[in-house]
Amino acid sequence: GEKQAATHISLDQEYISEFSQQWKELEEQVVSTVNRGITLSNFQPTQYCLNRYSDNSRFPLAVVEEPITVEVAFRNPLKVPLLLSDLSLLWKFQPKDFNSKNNGETKEFETCGKDMIGAEVISEFLINSEETKMARLKLFPHQTGELHILGVVYNLGTMQGTTVLDGLDSSFGLLREKYNSTEMSVRGRQDLEIQGPRLNGTKEEKTSIKYGPDRRLDPIITEEMPLLEVFFINFPTLLLCGEIRKTYVEFMNVSKCPLTGVKVVSKQPEFFTFGSKDAVLSPLSPTASEHCSAYKTVVTHSTSVCSLISSAVASEFGVGTGSQPEIIDVPLPDSVLLPGVSVQLPMWLRGPDEEGVHEINFLFYYESIRKHSKMCHRVLRHTAVICTSRSLTVRSTVYRSNALEDEKGEGDNMLVFVDVENINTSEAGVKEFHIVQVSSNSKNWKLQKSINFSEDKDTNLANREKGKLCLKAVRCKHPVENYTFADVVFGNEQIISSTSPCADFFFRSLYSNLKRIQTQQNSLQGSCDNAVRQIQKCSEVDLNIIVLWKAYVVEDNKQLILEGQHHVCLNAVGKDAFSLPQKQGFKKMLGNSDWEDLEQESTEIGLSNLFRPENTTVSSRPSVEQFSNLIKTSLHYPETFNHSFNQKSLCIVPVTLLLSNCSEADVDVIIDLRHKTTSPEALEIHGSFTWLGQTQYKLQLKAYEVSSLQLKACFVHTGVYNLGTPRIFAKLSHQVTLFETSQQNSVPALIIINSI
Repeated sequence: GEKQAATHISLDQEYISEFSQQWKELEEQVVSTVNRGITLSNFQPTQYCLNRYSDNSRFPLAVVEEPITVEVAFRNPLKVPLLLSDLSLLWKFQPKDFNSKNNGETKEFETCGKDMIGAEVISEFLINSEETKMARLKLFPHQTGELHILGVVYNLGTMQGTTVLDGLDSSFGLLREKYNSTEMSVRGRQDLEIQGPRLNGTKEEKTSIKYGPDRRLDPIITEEMPLLEVFFINFPTLLLCGEIRKTYVEFMNVSKCPLTGVKVVSKQPEFFTFGSKDAVLSPLSPTASEHCSAYKTVVTHSTSVCSLISSAVASEFGVGTGSQPEIIDVPLPDSVLLPGVSVQLPMWLRGPDEEGVHEINFLFYYESIRKHSKMCHRVLRHTAVICTSRSLTVRSTVYRSNALEDEKGEGDNMLVFVDVENINTSEAGVKEFHIVQVSSNSKNWKLQKSINFSEDKDTNLANREKGKLCLKAVRCKHPVENYTFADVVFGNEQIISSTSPCADFFFRSLYSNLKRIQTQQNSLQGSCDNAVRQIQKCSEVDLNIIVLWKAYVVEDNKQLILEGQHHVCLNAVGKDAFSLPQKQGFKKMLGNSDWEDLEQESTEIGLSNLFRPENTTVSSRPSVEQFSNLIKTSLHYPETFNHSFNQKSLCIVPVTLLLSNCSEADVDVIIDLRHKTTSPEALEIHGSFTWLGQTQYKLQLKAYEVSSLQLKACFVHTGVYNLGTPRIFAKLSHQVTLFETSQQNSVPALIIINSI
């Protein structure tokens, strides 16, 4: 395939302070990780190009047998051209053995010839009149020691210009200017003296004019180090947002030293991965993988019926305890690359979630297998430019199911709604998207099945079309440290979401979200008491959704199939989560006045006094949404009830009210069956049925306890009634603040009363 060498650094690149700082931070980050999280106080970033903007106060390091290039500007102030011949650098060298017991021992000889330092000689260097011209001169050190570049030497001569017809191109009559050198020349020398930066640190330096040293031309030549070259094979420049593409990277050791410890660090780790530690490296070549899926897949016969479960350890994908996903180990065979050897490794890419042009910086870090006296490591830079176009956007919401137990008896369960919209504008030739699978990732929850609202199972989305999926999630019986992956498949091919590259990209995108949530939780724990935290935890969900898709693209009259995935992290019950960050939320939080109205309302019906002792203070309050998830309720009753009103004027229907404590703490609960009439319409509806017997109940539910109450509903004539009128008030035991949970009001509990 097409090879692209790592961009690294050259004298032609423009110096940008911001980019220089980014590279420094990347290198410092990986060096700190290699040193077990310890930031070295004397850390100095690798400087391959020294200029007036770089820190030149220290002696730069160069490696023996690797060329040193010096760019020198020559200006001709005369009106005639000047010809410099035999142009080269003037230097002084002091050989030293840095590996000897007396580190930096000076050799007996002080001078040396070409066997110590080789110098490039430019035979002719022409400078036109009043021209400034750059010359790049090289030195080739063959010995360790201290090198001092003193200046340039040359033979200086003038030129006489004559205009002649170019006989080779006479058909076009082109004129070319030629110069004939005069035979007279003189030997010249220019010393290179660089003035360092002005010192301005102390009072003495501020009141006087002092300059610091500039060591650019005084490099220290160290012993041999490995030299790595990196090539990207079939690296794309255009991707859909979320698209997964498999490419290859070639690592080549062009030195005489073995190298090891290769790592790559980037501020965009969610963009690429080399796979997990156990990833199967097949197919083995870019040619063999041309028509293969980027995912690991298996054929399955179940379609949207039930999920297929697997698990994974986060540390396998670079998101373990204390790890940094920005730093990725390159899985070299035996972790060593011998001299002259190259190896090709697969690398998966994922298009960034936001459209536009993205610059992705890669910093490759590597070491020598031998201990080095002056240089501990080396780095190689690469900047990739990727242009992404829009694909899909995903919004997801999770709600607690009214059913306290599913049909398989697996306990607590939730409903997950996934809205997918095709926002591609067809500029990439995309015909349509197919949703092929929805997977979940969590330590506590797993997707169980897809709930089809109709027989139409088509999940294809053309331009600007939207689709809605409803899935059922159940709680894992025994939460473990491993993440549980559940795959709900909408075809005959399952993508194993717990393997590379699906899990890699998911964990990388999840990492920043986990850090943000952890920071919020730590701040909450510091500002709220334990009781409030218990209530808040009832609304928290650690269920993450992966939507996997295929896009059908027409390009050059050929149809291509692209693959991709989008991630949604569900953190709270009833709260929308998006695959793209939203600038403004869709839900409005309640203000203080709402809470005051709520407390006033509970005081009016005499419930607050049951729990509130005198001379107590109210603790910090969670939100209404968080309180609504403290107690989960469910009404069990016949959907249709037949009664003969001619024989008995009163129809009594048995109703079971189930209450479940969703917290880890004990909860005091009050059930109030009295109808709350706030409007004439409500009065008209509720006036036709009533609850018989006790109208208030007081219970205490232990952690995760489920309790039931046997109620009786009384009706006087036929009709459709909403039984969801009981009001549930709850608080944590030993706390003083009482709040109403409003979950039961969101879903009507309808019953049909017929007359026979």
